[in-house]
Amino acid sequence: MNAEEKRLEESRDRSSHWKRWGPYLSERQWGTVREDYSEHGTAWDFFPHDHARSRTYRWGEDGIMGISDRRQLVCFALAMWNGKDPILKERLFGLTGNEGNHGEDVKEYYFYLDSTPTHSYMKGLYKYPQGEFPYGKLVEENRRRGKNDREFELLDTGAFDENRYFDVTTEYAKAGVEDILIKITVTNHGPADAELTLLPTVKHTARNHSVSNKSTVRLVRRRSSLNTKPMENVGCCAKANRNCCSPRTKPTPRSSSEARIARFT
Repeated sequence: MNAEEKRLEESRDRSSHWKRWGPYLSERQWGTVREDYSEHGTAWDFFPHDHARSRTYRWGEDGIMGISDRRQLVCFALAMWNGKDPILKERLFGLTGNEGNHGEDVKEYYFYLDSTPTHSYMKGLYKYPQGEFPYGKLVEENRRRGKNDREFELLDTGAFDENRYFDVTTEYAKAGVEDILIKITVTNHGPADAELTLLPTVKHTARNHSVSNKSTVRLVRRRSSLNTKPMENVGCCAKANRNCCSPRTKPTPRSSSEARIARFT
């Protein structure tokens, strides 16, 4: 019996709750019936993406390559900023059913690369343009097109021209049921230096539940490689709704900057 088979057996016997934490954090909470309090059930219009950065969800949270407990009471996710966008990149962007020429459609590039059955190891990739994210252009052009036209995608906007984008890879490994190591690796694929601010974020969503605020995030190791600027202010203890760590790094062309950001307990 290997280690993962042993974890699965312990999970089935409920002697150790290895599946308590996993990739349960919603990709999108905005524009859903879960947050709809409109008079006529117009969920897309009641809570659009543009409101998500300044309004509080009532029944959940969302994030990019995030994790949470199975009840989504405590959530960890990665926010980022390329210095060009008018807002933080905290959640996936997409078109509502009224905006897309073929209905709802996410306009991002992200990939779930690996996960064990107990989520003892998980790996995901998000591709973040280095220029300003074309929110308005995607909405306007897709709204203009008819149902017989092809969809206007993020790649069509030129956001990835000359490979000016970051690969942001997030990995999770469980040292125990309640002890999770998180590694974030950023790769600059562009032809020039580019700056990226990373904001590992813990959010408590226990608005209607009794839960103890005992979760912490702490730095256990920091490493920069391949001529990247050292990361600063990486570690933090997150015990409130939107406390963040905020490392800044400036990867050189086609290089990676790697930090083991957290021991999440």
